[in-house]
This record gives sequence, structure tokens and C-alpha cells, in this order.
Amino acid sequence: MDFLTAFLQERWFIIVAAIVVLFIVIRIVKTVVKWVLVLAVLAGLFFYGASYKEQLMNIGTAATAEVKNQAVKVVSGEMKEAQYKQNPDGTFTVMTKSVRLDGQPGSSDVKVTFMNQTFTMKVDDVLNALIEQAKNNTKL
Repeated sequence: MDFLTAFLQERWFIIVAAIVVLFIVIRIVKTVVKWVLVLAVLAGLFFYGASYKEQLMNIGTAATAEVKNQAVKVVSGEMKEAQYKQNPDGTFTVMTKSVRLDGQPGSSDVKVTFMNQTFTMKVDDVLNALIEQAKNNTKL
């Protein structure tokens, strides 16, 4: 339902245009064709609004991917200052100036906190290298 409010806020001019077209059709046309045109305009407006939900989801997916890419770049640059902490519950925490990783040893996923946003990432070569570097930094 959120996509509907976003659609109304960002594309209000389309709704106003549809209402104007409807009033013109209702005033000029006095037959069954009038109601066919009215239904056609309403159906077109409905399908246009429904496709707007997909556009919002695509934008959200792209934004999430960009945040993850930025986090990986920052992680690569801050490896030398990373600190490793073994938590009492068996999990670990790796902290740098701007990134925090929380995970379970041997797990393929870690929870990444970057720019006050938390998301889950698969452990890849870059994250493995950060975790190992943090372990080495903490041993020194």
C-alpha cells in the first residue's frame, strides 16, 4: 500500500489529467461509449499505478547494492585498523572506523553495519581477508 501513497505523491498530475479526461467524456458523450471510455481511462490509470510498484522495488534493490559495494570498498581500505573480538556467546565482532561485522565462526553470512544501516552479506574473499587481518591485528 506504500507504493500507492508514493505514486499519489510523485505522479499526482497523471491522476488530475485522468479526472479532467473523465469529466470531458462524461459531459460530451451521452451513450454506452461514454462508460466504456470511463472504464478504459480508469483501467489505464490502475495499470500505470501498478507498474509503479515495480519501479520502486527496482530503485530499492539498486540502492541496497550500492551501499553493499561502498561497504566493501571501505572494508578494503580499513583492514589495517580492524579489531577482532570473540564474544562470550561464540560469535565474533570485527570493528573498523566505519564498519562493524558480526557473525558466527564458520558461517557463510555476516551482519554488516555501515553508515547506521545493517544488512546481511555473504562472506567472500574480501570479508574473509578483513576477518583474518583483524585477528592478526588483535594478536599483536
